[in-house]
Amino acid sequence: MRLFFALWPPRDAAEALHAWASEVHRSSGGRVTRPETIHLTLAFLGEIEEKRLPLLQQVTLSGKRHSLPVDAARYWKHNQIVWVGPREMPREMRRLVVSLSGFLEKNEFRQEKREFAAHITLIRKARVPNLIPELPKVAWPVDEVVLVRSRLSAKGSNYEVVQRYPLD
Repeated sequence: MRLFFALWPPRDAAEALHAWASEVHRSSGGRVTRPETIHLTLAFLGEIEEKRLPLLQQVTLSGKRHSLPVDAARYWKHNQIVWVGPREMPREMRRLVVSLSGFLEKNEFRQEKREFAAHITLIRKARVPNLIPELPKVAWPVDEVVLVRSRLSAKGSNYEVVQRYPLD
């Protein structure tokens, strides 16, 4: 099973971000993320044996509810992506990431070695955009973390929420 932990936006936030990305797409090209798949990945696990799933479903996260600011937009040339996210990571999100990382390390799940960078990929295989318009004002409350199964297809990834972890 291909799995990852993520934050999922409310539908109206996802639709506003998708509309913004569609505008940027005019000058950047690439592939715009479908609104129903917009998310912020906290930890990508990759392929996990199904027998390890019950352990992941029992994870307890120390984290409080907070709001995710979406106030920065960038282009990463090395990944060829246009992304948005917080200019500064909220303290509560940092605590959540540390808690999740600690659980994964303790239970010997593979993790990326690079430092966590809170970002939401909106366009893949993009060129440098000529113009990055002002971001829409979106409300993205963080009140849960989700464990997601990813299935790859010719049309892109399809996601299924396997488990929800409410925050205090």
